[in-house]
Amino acid sequence: MIYELYLQGFFNIAIVKYITFRSGLAFIIAFITSIFLMPYFISWAKSKKASQPISDSIKAHAGKRDTPTMGGVVFVLSALFSSLICARLNNAYVLLGILTLLLFMLIGFRDDYMKISSKKNAGMTSRVKLLLLFCVSAFISISLFNAGLNTELYIPLWKNSLGDFMYIMIAFWILVFISTTNAVNITDGLDGLATIPSICALASLSVFVYVCGNIEISKYLFWPHVPDSGEIMIISLAVIGALFGFLWYNCHPAQVFMGDSGSLALGGFIAYCAIVSKNEILLILMGSIFVIETISVVLQIGSYKLRNKRIFLMAPIHHHFEAKGWAENKIIVRFWIIAILSNLVALITLKIR
Repeated sequence: MIYELYLQGFFNIAIVKYITFRSGLAFIIAFITSIFLMPYFISWAKSKKASQPISDSIKAHAGKRDTPTMGGVVFVLSALFSSLICARLNNAYVLLGILTLLLFMLIGFRDDYMKISSKKNAGMTSRVKLLLLFCVSAFISISLFNAGLNTELYIPLWKNSLGDFMYIMIAFWILVFISTTNAVNITDGLDGLATIPSICALASLSVFVYVCGNIEISKYLFWPHVPDSGEIMIISLAVIGALFGFLWYNCHPAQVFMGDSGSLALGGFIAYCAIVSKNEILLILMGSIFVIETISVVLQIGSYKLRNKRIFLMAPIHHHFEAKGWAENKIIVRFWIIAILSNLVALITLKIR
């Protein structure tokens, strides 16, 4: 909005032309909006008893029974509000990024609402949820293909692509969307556990998005150039700012949970940034915590079905450490450390090509 107003001569502040400035402004606006609105949402949610049912199998979580959920709606809307102010709204990648956040949030909202209304820790059936995720993922993937996004596949530490896979990449992008949304959703089990790894992944992806959108920098670093994609950095910084505002109330002991409304929106947007910046493979390192959590669930289910034995005391793996007697705060901080370090390594690969 402010960029369009500048072009139309409503004010003469040339700095608004720069993506970096508008990204910083988006961060600040989203942070202030999120941290301001969240207390009102928490009060409203408590009055409506909008708390997510807690599983009886996790006794340590009994005290969280009345904690409001669906906080993801607040930080997603805060990020969208900030993005509408700061980003160029005539940019296809910006519009698709906004749609990604909104559509995945709506799927999560439906799931959260069903859990709250039924007073059970189960919302939509896994089949319905997967179908909705597939439909949104397919819509965004096909839209990216039609927008002319590069369909070549790149791997870390290698400056040349593995080839142009054309239509196959649409199927691959759908897989990336569904995998990432479910991975973030699985990780969201402790206070703030999914928040910092999401911030770390988005911070790294913001750098990559900016690089691939800048023809000079991308050429210097041998990174594929995606014209006009740099504007996504503004939405990404807006989401990070909104997440910091959310973390103020979500840190242990949490006053609010993000719910599926937040985790699915975050997973969808992280996948979106990775796809546009050609980081589909490197996302495994950026989202290391999400990958570890997902693998623990897959191994647990596979082992139980094949051998009738469990590998972990509980899955996802953060519950395993809880069952071993680790303090919740210790698990959270240690997972945060892993997320920070893995993203630092991911950023290093930008130069080593």
